Amino acid sequence: MQIVALIAANFGKSGYNDRYWAFSTTQMDLLEYQAKELFRQVGIPVLPSQKINYPQELKALKIPYPIVLKSQVRVGGRAKAGGIKFAGNTIDAVAAAQAIFHLPIRGEYPEVVLAEAKYNAKREFYLAIVLDRSARRPMLLGSTQGGIHVNVTREQMQEVVVRDQFSPFYARRLTQKMGLTGEAIESVSSVIEKMYQLFFQNDLDSIEINPLGIRSNGEVMALDGKVAVNDDALDRHATLVSWIGTPDKTPPTPLPFDREIAEPDGNLAIVCNGAGLTLATLDLLYQAGGKPANFLNLGRDFPARPTALSFAERLEAGLVRVSENPRVKVVLVNLLGSVTAPDCLRKAIERYLERQSPSGRQPHLVLYGVGGEAPEASFDAERVSTAATLEEAIDLSLTRAKSR
Repeated sequence: MQIVALIAANFGKSGYNDRYWAFSTTQMDLLEYQAKELFRQVGIPVLPSQKINYPQELKALKIPYPIVLKSQVRVGGRAKAGGIKFAGNTIDAVAAAQAIFHLPIRGEYPEVVLAEAKYNAKREFYLAIVLDRSARRPMLLGSTQGGIHVNVTREQMQEVVVRDQFSPFYARRLTQKMGLTGEAIESVSSVIEKMYQLFFQNDLDSIEINPLGIRSNGEVMALDGKVAVNDDALDRHATLVSWIGTPDKTPPTPLPFDREIAEPDGNLAIVCNGAGLTLATLDLLYQAGGKPANFLNLGRDFPARPTALSFAERLEAGLVRVSENPRVKVVLVNLLGSVTAPDCLRKAIERYLERQSPSGRQPHLVLYGVGGEAPEASFDAERVSTAATLEEAIDLSLTRAKSR
C-alpha cells in the first residue's frame, strides 16, 4: 500500500486519526486477517476467526455465534461504509456476507471477508508504532481513547520515542503516560513489546492496533490491526511477499495522495514525497499564517516496478494536478532525500513550465530539497525560487503568494 513511514509528531488542524488513516491506504498494507496472522506469531491475543471467500462457506463456520463480519480491504472507514456487520445465526451471516462482498469501499471490493468471534470489551485503546522522521527513531503511540468511531486528537495521544536499543522500559513508559494502572500496565506493555518485535523483525513502516479491547481483569485483545510494509525490504521477507505479491505485480497508484482543503481563500499548494513530510509541511505552513488550497504526496521511487511512473514523471504530473486549482498562486515543492538525480528533477520542472508561456496563468514554484541536492538550474526567477531551508521556502511561498 503506499505506505510511507509516518511522522506522528506532527499534527495540524485536523484530528490525528484522520491523518493516520489517510496515510494507511496504500497497496503495501496488509489486510486485517494477514496482520492478525503476524499478531498470532508473536503472541498478541486475537479472536478466533475464519477467512471467508464465498458467503456459502459460512454454512460450515467453525466459530460460535454471535460473530462479526469484516470487509477485507486496504482502506479505512469500513464501519461507516457498512463493511462491518454483526450476525447471530447462519442465515443472517450469509446475507451480511453477500452485502459486504458487493459493497465497494472507496472503490475497492473485498475478495475476502473475515468472520470473527464477537468480543465485549470494557474499554478500547489505541496503540501504534511509526517512524518519527525528525528524530529518525521509532515512536510508540498510545491513547485510552480508541475504537473505530473515535477521532484521536493530539492532546489524547501519548508518545514515546525509542532513542536507544528497545527494552520493556519504553513500553511501560507509554502505558504510564496513558494513565494505566495495575494489571493493565502489564498486559498492555506486553502487547507493545510484541508489536515492536514485529515492527523491527519485518522492516515495517507502521503497525497499529485500534482498538485494543481490554476487560476489567486486564485481559487484552487486538480487535483490529493495520500493518504497513516497507516494499523496499520485501526481498528479506518471503511470507510477506506471498501475501501481497512482489512490487512488480502490485504497481502503485502514480499519485497516491491528493487532497483539497476547505479553505475558501486558500492560494498555496504543497507537493512532497511522503505522507508524513506532506502533512508536516502543511502544519508548518498553517503555523506561518499560510492558507493552503491543496496538497499532494508523490510517494517514493519504485525502481523495481517497470510498470510504474518514474519519480520525475510523477513530479511533473503532480505539479500539473495541483496547478489545476485556479486559486493556487504558489506551489511549494518539498522533497525528502535524494529521490532521483537532480537533473531528472530539473527536466521534470522544465517540462511543467513549458506547458504554459510565462505570460499565462501558472503558479510560482518554490523548491526545497531536504537531504539531497535541490534541483537548482537556470530557471526564470519570476517563475521559480529555490530555498536553502524549509523556513526560507515557507517565507518565500507566503511572500510570492501575496505579490501575485
